[in-house]
Amino acid sequence: MAFKNFSIWRGRLPHWRADDVRYYVTFRHRRPLEPAERLVLFKRLLAAEGRKWDLKVLCVLPEATELMFTVREGRQGRPVELSAIVETAKRKAGQKIVDNTGERFPPFFSESYDRIVRDDAEFEERWLAIVESPVAAELCEDPEDCDTLYVPIRG
Repeated sequence: MAFKNFSIWRGRLPHWRADDVRYYVTFRHRRPLEPAERLVLFKRLLAAEGRKWDLKVLCVLPEATELMFTVREGRQGRPVELSAIVETAKRKAGQKIVDNTGERFPPFFSESYDRIVRDDAEFEERWLAIVESPVAAELCEDPEDCDTLYVPIRG
């Protein structure tokens, strides 16, 4: 499969970038987040919706966060760098949580795992896994009852 304007860069993990693709991103939390802290992170990630990215699904669990999305074009006509969106949300949410708890460090690990979703079958598989993850984590009995799940569209 050939991607348009494909590139790779490395932090601790390799990060693939291309135009017109769907991405899957997950990151772990240093400690389990309380419900109010999960809501802070959820709102920060949701803040870029419709401006910098189009979310397909977002779920903030106590131990980890998962999302899928497509990025939008920025001011220079190039796709917005997804790590800038995710890391900005994590930084702002982390600062608010630190201010509230008095902790020394934000409760998120610094690097996120991201990958290009390669086809519709993979998208469907990951989408279902994310939607069902609150039930699997025993946070609720039905995904529709979970307040940390956001599913605007599937496509």
